[in-house]
Amino acid sequence: MEQTTKATIKEPKIKLDFNGSTYATGRRKKSIAKIWLKKGSGKIYVNGKLFNDYFSSEFHHLQITRPFEIINQATDYDVRCSVRGGGHTGQAGAMVHGISKALILFDSENRAVLKTEKLNTRDSRSVERKKPGRRKARRSFQFSKR
Repeated sequence: MEQTTKATIKEPKIKLDFNGSTYATGRRKKSIAKIWLKKGSGKIYVNGKLFNDYFSSEFHHLQITRPFEIINQATDYDVRCSVRGGGHTGQAGAMVHGISKALILFDSENRAVLKTEKLNTRDSRSVERKKPGRRKARRSFQFSKR
């Protein structure tokens, strides 16, 4: 009997030094993002990968970088993020919320600008639960007359 062994190729874990950084937590739907922010060159890491590799959608790229563009400092901060739960849209929204909170903690002058764009407010919308006797949360079963 022959045993075949598959060599698993592991990507090297990126070691990031975020000592002395600002920490904030962002939430959206079922997603929770832990954000570490420090002065740097504008790199954003999500779960050990660059955010361009983690999020495939261009909309998510624009959404995540929006807080930095609003304060006109797109390449002044490095971000390390650990995000879990939910889908990509919820995770991107959680990251935006966390980045905004971390920017406010880092420099309180950013608060007024980010508040007018409503980025430091948690989006409380979530999925409505399914009700008994219905097909989905609000959708009923098809009515049959005969």
